[in-house]
Amino acid sequence: MAAGIGWVIARRLTAPGIYNLWFKHGGWVQLSTEIVDRGPTRVARRTTGTAPGLTPKTGDRASWSGIYYAAPADAGLHARDITITTPAGPCPAWRIDGDPSTWATHVHGLGSTHAGTLRGVLAATDLGYTSLVVSYRNTAEGPLVGTGRTALGHTETIDVDEAIGYAVRRGAQRIVLFGWSMGAVIALQLADHPRHQGLIAALVLDSPVLNWTEVIKTNCVRSGLPAAAGHLAIPWLASGPLARAVGLPGRIPLRSFDWTSRAADLTTPALILHGTRDDSVPVQLSQALRDARPDLIELETFDAGHTLCWNTDPDRWREAVTSWLKSHGPG
Repeated sequence: MAAGIGWVIARRLTAPGIYNLWFKHGGWVQLSTEIVDRGPTRVARRTTGTAPGLTPKTGDRASWSGIYYAAPADAGLHARDITITTPAGPCPAWRIDGDPSTWATHVHGLGSTHAGTLRGVLAATDLGYTSLVVSYRNTAEGPLVGTGRTALGHTETIDVDEAIGYAVRRGAQRIVLFGWSMGAVIALQLADHPRHQGLIAALVLDSPVLNWTEVIKTNCVRSGLPAAAGHLAIPWLASGPLARAVGLPGRIPLRSFDWTSRAADLTTPALILHGTRDDSVPVQLSQALRDARPDLIELETFDAGHTLCWNTDPDRWREAVTSWLKSHGPG
């Protein structure tokens, strides 16, 4: 790898696009889209960037990821480290300054980090927006609350709402929410809140979770379980006593997150970007929402897996977002 060519024993790394390897002992390597050699069980891709001080060695373990930039500087962005004060505790964030009246808030998904949303910050920066790249409770970066279990966007929304308050106190008059996967759950909840009417101007949703029941069923099947196992899990989330028994702070109102059924309640224009090979969050959910509200929802599909649309075609993703926001976003 130090010589610029990396052998990767991972079948999915034959997928087109640009990706990262994150090493178990720390550090990362960026991979180009070009496959320069193949073997029976491995492929070789050229490396285009390496974390400072990292010298990969044979036998090092790494995970494949669509999180391409580890920090704003890696994406050519000048950011300030800030902290958003929330009821859960301090949540670290990055602030990239631009137009003080138009802000973008970037919300990562379950199991990801706020670095994962830097892919979308580039589009917001192209448009001159100020960006907040936020974190929230019970993630690797945010404060620990209770047992540390996710509430699937329910309580996490409180922390991101504080980030919106931070922006408003500093002059934000219009806000665009970028939500990735579960981050889209949070974005849709915030846009649905009457307090934000007239403030949240547009939504950009990548691989959005639009119906948790269907997503849970899909992931059961992906794990080799019958889809019915997902139905069995729902009462443990939606019932207060059962939810508390498994370490959640309370019930999760899954029906209020079902935007495929609540399409008529949407009032904020949204661009959805979704991969047709997404085996975590079915693209059919996004297609159904677009079909139910073509007046408000636009859908761009990519030949990509979950949250990997940008990686498959960064230029097309960026152009789709900037063009749509110029037409449908803040005036």
